[in-house]
Amino acid sequence: MTATTSAYIEAHRTGLLDERIAAAESRLNGCTLCPRACGVDRTAGETGVCRTGAEAWVSSYGPHFGEEAPLTGTRGSGTIFFTHCNLLCLFCQNYDISHGGEGEPVDVRGLARIMLLLEERGCHNINLVTPSHVVPQILAALKPAVEGGLSVPLVFNSSGYDSVETLALLDGIIDIYMPDFKFWDADLAEEACGAGDYPDVARKALIEMHRQVGDLVIDDSGIARRGLLVRHLVLPRGMAGTGEIMRFIAEKISRNTYVNIMPQYHPCGRAAEIDGLGGFPSRGDFEAALKAARDAGITRLDEPRRIFMMA
Repeated sequence: MTATTSAYIEAHRTGLLDERIAAAESRLNGCTLCPRACGVDRTAGETGVCRTGAEAWVSSYGPHFGEEAPLTGTRGSGTIFFTHCNLLCLFCQNYDISHGGEGEPVDVRGLARIMLLLEERGCHNINLVTPSHVVPQILAALKPAVEGGLSVPLVFNSSGYDSVETLALLDGIIDIYMPDFKFWDADLAEEACGAGDYPDVARKALIEMHRQVGDLVIDDSGIARRGLLVRHLVLPRGMAGTGEIMRFIAEKISRNTYVNIMPQYHPCGRAAEIDGLGGFPSRGDFEAALKAARDAGITRLDEPRRIFMMA
């Protein structure tokens, strides 16, 4: 595999993709794909926290020009927004999709056609948004997609609430991991998501992602080809624990990690139920987050696209 060849192409050629499809699908009949480990039989139509059965649901897809610079390029990132979520933050910035269930079921060949259409439209990559609960469906769709000519990098754009065991099924398949690291504080994670284990899960997930793909590699045209890109949403009054998160990334992952510190938080869904999350982050909150990253030794920071904050 060369630096410009997507990993999944080699996985298809060697039969590794078929092995991973079988292994992932075997976990659906007592689902343990994510840290929730609901244990439901999704192949029989049962659903757990993610409310997704045997088929993936898609809310929307198309070229996206608001993503990070190395993903957007000049022709956009080929985003596929999956409906539902395994984390379900009360303040989710895509609340209608994650909580509201906005979308439609898509079978494996339909998902493959979407991937191919996005590449045909010139997108620089296939950006799988909120994919943690539909890993088997994505892997299964990759097979006909590769056979149809898919070749652009595959981006796994997740909340960071990912099982290391499931991530292992993606080793040699995914080109670019783009997880969030949302909270350092377990109590806030429990209050906001019912997932007090989120900080520990996210730490382990990021370490595994980096082990697989390394630091973000950007080609001569400015487009990401492989590696880890971490997102961090700035919350009001420093509630996310940005300093601790940035130190963790610098010390346990890599100071060369490409990080997007995002200022666009605004109260969505049931955010007002949590003290402090009913308002917007201030400009000072955002500047403090940037300073925390730089103080930790992180210098590869994405340029902000849109800013929703108070002056």
